[in-house]
Amino acid sequence: MALNTKIIVVIPARYDSTRFPGKVLAKETGKYLIQHTYEQACKAKLPQKVIIAADDEKIIQAARSFGADCVMTSKDCASGTDRIAQAATDIDTDIIINVQADEPEIDPENIDILARLLIDNPESPMATLLAEFESAEQISNPNIVKVITNIENRASSIEARRAIYFSRSAIPYDREKSGIGDKSNYLRHLGIYAYRKEFLLNITKLPQSPLEKIEKLEQLRVIENGYSILAAKVKHTCDGIDTPQQHKEFVKRYREHGGDE
Repeated sequence: MALNTKIIVVIPARYDSTRFPGKVLAKETGKYLIQHTYEQACKAKLPQKVIIAADDEKIIQAARSFGADCVMTSKDCASGTDRIAQAATDIDTDIIINVQADEPEIDPENIDILARLLIDNPESPMATLLAEFESAEQISNPNIVKVITNIENRASSIEARRAIYFSRSAIPYDREKSGIGDKSNYLRHLGIYAYRKEFLLNITKLPQSPLEKIEKLEQLRVIENGYSILAAKVKHTCDGIDTPQQHKEFVKRYREHGGDE
């Protein structure tokens, strides 16, 4: 694929979050939470457009207030990936990047790295990102997904590997340490993906796979159906906003850094 590759970012936005209802419209900073994410995504250089895929008219109205492209999707979408597939069905694009709505501190460069992975590796249908862990406590946390990869380096401008498995458990299991060993042996999965459009539309039509149901990880459907996921390691990580407390901490960081000054 060449430099004329059509790339879009789609941000799936569900209003009724289980742990933090209405979080995408939280506005303690003076901007909506999803607005922060949208503006960060717009700083990426390779995508030509950023779109919000919403399930509620309140999100549509908010998006319009800060000038974002927004499309309405069904409230019945089983996941953010399904919401993205529905939103992108009629959009003319080659690559779709899934950026979660609750990541206001996402690094725009990471979005470009993902896009570059699929541009440089035309045989790969999907890509994601990895990072090192900061502590053993993170490794043992089931809410932070672990991934193991092969040791292959593709011919690419970005060092790439193939994901072998994703889990909420600490993988690999260190037998000598009876569980978690040196944290440098573990990789953290970042919940951002790039898909080729045709692949995205096809994979979301497949039923949930057995391991996907057990681990509650959508990416396992891809692996169980025999497809590969290309992965690149990055330095910058940011946690999504899942709870009111995490949002308070984000607001504090935002104000300490002088907002958008």
